[in-house]
Amino acid sequence: MESKVFYLADEMKWEELGGGVSRQIMGFNTQIMMVKVKFNKGSIGSLHRHLHSQTTYVASGTFEFTVGHDVQIINQGDSVYIRPDILHTALCLQEGILIDVFSPAREDFLDGTVVSYFGNDNAR
Repeated sequence: MESKVFYLADEMKWEELGGGVSRQIMGFNTQIMMVKVKFNKGSIGSLHRHLHSQTTYVASGTFEFTVGHDVQIINQGDSVYIRPDILHTALCLQEGILIDVFSPAREDFLDGTVVSYFGNDNAR
C-alpha cells in the first residue's frame, strides 16, 4: 500500500464527509498518512478514538481541541499530539484547515469503512 509521489493542490478534489467537513488524502504508505481536512465554522470532529498516533497542524483557522481531559484553543501555526486510543474531539471556531498525520496509515480512510465522526455544532 503506497500512494503516488506527488499531490498537486490544484489537481486534488475534496472528499465531502458531511457536517461541513471535507478532506484530501495527501500521501501515505502503511506506516504514515497525511490528510488535509477543511472545516466550516461550527463543524465538529465528534468525540472518538483510534489506534493511530496522530499529530495535527493548524494551517488556518481556530479550533477548540479536547484530548482526554485537556482542552485548548489552537490557532494557525499551532499543533497537537494525540496518542493512540485516547478520546478526542475538535470544534471549529473559525473556518480553517488542519493537516493530520497518522501512524500507521488510516486504512479505513482508503477502503471507505471509516465511520463518520463529523458534524456541525449549529445543527445541535
